[in-house]
Amino acid sequence: MPSSEPPVLEVEDLSVSLGRTSVLDSISFEVAPGELLSLMGPNGSGKTTLLRTIVGLERPARGAVRLDGKDLRDVPVHRRRIGLLLQEAALFPRRTVYENVAYGPLVQGRSLSETDTEARRALELVRMQGFEERNPATLSGGERQRVALARTIAAHPRVVLLDEPFAAIDAGVRAGLRGEFRHVLAERGIAAVHVTHDREEGLFLGDRVAILLEGRLRAIGAPATVYDAPLDVGTARFLGYNLLPEGPGWMAFRPQDARLDPIGSVGLPVDVLAVGFTGRGSLVVVQCASGERLEVELDRHAARPRPGEHLALSWERSLRFSR
Repeated sequence: MPSSEPPVLEVEDLSVSLGRTSVLDSISFEVAPGELLSLMGPNGSGKTTLLRTIVGLERPARGAVRLDGKDLRDVPVHRRRIGLLLQEAALFPRRTVYENVAYGPLVQGRSLSETDTEARRALELVRMQGFEERNPATLSGGERQRVALARTIAAHPRVVLLDEPFAAIDAGVRAGLRGEFRHVLAERGIAAVHVTHDREEGLFLGDRVAILLEGRLRAIGAPATVYDAPLDVGTARFLGYNLLPEGPGWMAFRPQDARLDPIGSVGLPVDVLAVGFTGRGSLVVVQCASGERLEVELDRHAARPRPGEHLALSWERSLRFSR
């Protein structure tokens, strides 16, 4: 859980431009010891550029990155004590699993005995003991990511940056791997910034969540707070809210707060376009007369409408935003 101690990572007024294009604009946030911050946003929002800047692969036009209060502007990448995990595990292909994990402690100048202890402890923590002599090419995607995490934590980073580490993992493995990563980081008390475009993943993993849209940080806070009370229409759209124009602004409501009744009931007339089962219930896509397409989530016991039906759409709770 997040600590009451001073932040381990501080990002202050960070702006980054690639050529003449502004990619990040005045980004500021902190990460406490042991905290996992989920940084969410669509593709192209600047998430990966932000991580590359924190780790030292991009230089900011303005602002600062501090680790334990120390400005990192002139600190090289390999001395920042910041681990980076990518979508691809990027293991050394000609080294065994053990040699991959032992690499960090050895480069840091630790003794062979210390290195062996750290490597085996890290492999045990990610449940990869017994794989020491395997070649990375013989491992599954999930196993390679576990080894990559073990290699990262064996080097004792102060912060770990995770850039969509589960994106290339089969769906059947992904859910369990998320939980394992969360457990391992918490077990070691390592602060982390986890980047994802998957809002369910971000809300599940984060002690806090931050939403990055078009290079600007739009929201940061507890997952339930950010989800239940988005501050602007862009954040609401990213979080899956339905949006309808209303006067000079927008009205927003969640798919799970909507209901469908027979035509003639109080509500907005809509046509059913598609209906599908999601596991938890049914997802219904409808279209209103003005052309907006909206989503309705029904529980698995509710009657499912048929495509082509004319129904009345209503909702229990809504938010309003100015343009």
